[in-house]
Amino acid sequence: MENQNIQENKMGVMPVGKLVVTMSLPIVISMLVQALYNIVDSMFVSMISQEALNAVSLAFPAQNLMIGFATGSAVGVNALVSRALGAQDPRHANRVALNGVFIALCCYVLFLLFALFGARPFFRMQTTNQTIVEYGCDYLLVVCGLSFGIFGEVMFERLLTSTGRTIYTMISQGVGAIFNIIFDPIFIFVFKMGVTGAALATVLGQMIACCIAIIFNIKKNPELRLRFAGFRPEIDIIRGICSIGVPSIVMVAVGSIMTFLFNIILFNYTSGGTYTQNVFGIYFKLNSFIFMPIFGVNNGVVPIVAYNYGAQKRSRMTQAMKIGMLIAVCLMALGTLIFMVFPAQLLGIFMQNSSPEEVSTMLAIGVPAMRIICTHFVIAAVVISFNTIFQALDRSIFATITATIRQLVVLIPVAYLLARLGQRVGNDNLVWISFPIAEMSALVVGLLCFRKVYREVISKVGEGQVQAS
Repeated sequence: MENQNIQENKMGVMPVGKLVVTMSLPIVISMLVQALYNIVDSMFVSMISQEALNAVSLAFPAQNLMIGFATGSAVGVNALVSRALGAQDPRHANRVALNGVFIALCCYVLFLLFALFGARPFFRMQTTNQTIVEYGCDYLLVVCGLSFGIFGEVMFERLLTSTGRTIYTMISQGVGAIFNIIFDPIFIFVFKMGVTGAALATVLGQMIACCIAIIFNIKKNPELRLRFAGFRPEIDIIRGICSIGVPSIVMVAVGSIMTFLFNIILFNYTSGGTYTQNVFGIYFKLNSFIFMPIFGVNNGVVPIVAYNYGAQKRSRMTQAMKIGMLIAVCLMALGTLIFMVFPAQLLGIFMQNSSPEEVSTMLAIGVPAMRIICTHFVIAAVVISFNTIFQALDRSIFATITATIRQLVVLIPVAYLLARLGQRVGNDNLVWISFPIAEMSALVVGLLCFRKVYREVISKVGEGQVQAS
């Protein structure tokens, strides 16, 4: 029995505040490095031309959807592995892990097919500029066609997270991102490969991170023993992973569709056209530096909540939820301050080789856009925290509902109406108000869903009794 308690170690017995920090901090650091890479990558691409930057920005929905498939399936594996370990069932945890790797491989095949057959129609729906279309197709052919690195990286890193070994996740992600930053200028400028070089730097960094994560799982993760000899996919386990992961994928898919449709609205109903699309793309690159740490905190909270749900320890679950949300709100408040005070400086990162006319136009569009959009950051922190709780407690459908209402049901129609109104009155800034309006609607829905989850799940969890597996 004593050995079991030792196995349970920090997720079951460590003080919750310290546990959230130790679980989340390595992920936050690694995600900050990833976000820094995204910014550096776009900065180098902008030195090629604004058209190249626009192509990479328009590629974002497809690239984001790919990452969504990777992280969504990994979230399902993460939650189920942590829950199985909390319920003292390591055999089931290993079976979940093996089926998770199989799902990651299937996802890669899906995006390989998209790279080969779907990239060109995808860009032609967003722009009529043939140069941007060609840049974009070159970029996605590499990023999606060689995406086995990102699918493997995310899955094996989440297996480390599910057993509490987030320090190794930080190392693998950090090393991969650092290699990305090193490769970027070499491939883009030394080898003169342009946007293809930027894409190649991305996938090489992901492959390196994947290899490191695999080695850490073999050498440093004794609770999981991945043996693929004789492996057969198990439908029940795959269904369980999907029940948690698919809603997360749908949330990202909804976000990708939103970005795709928003770009179309900007191109057709704002006077800035391509420049407005560039501002929107830059915003997403910059906001990742704010949002990724929030997702890092919540990725650290998911296994804590799931583990203690499996172990039937309600007080530890609720403490982790509260602390995670508090940290998220504080980080978002800091992000709001940065966007409000330094919008011109942030935009200037992506205009190193731009003409004075391009700089003037981008600042005129971008400064008010950044200040308006960031007003929803703190609300978003609360909504994201709710969605994390829903995922950890196998109620991901509520997260899906919240995201769909926010990004499609509310955001796109409101953005369309405001863009048309702005077109009539000569004020393109109106379209950006759709973001805080949509986030407020998501907060209302999230609160209602959390109330239901608390009554039906959290309040019924026992205290200190291990749930039978």
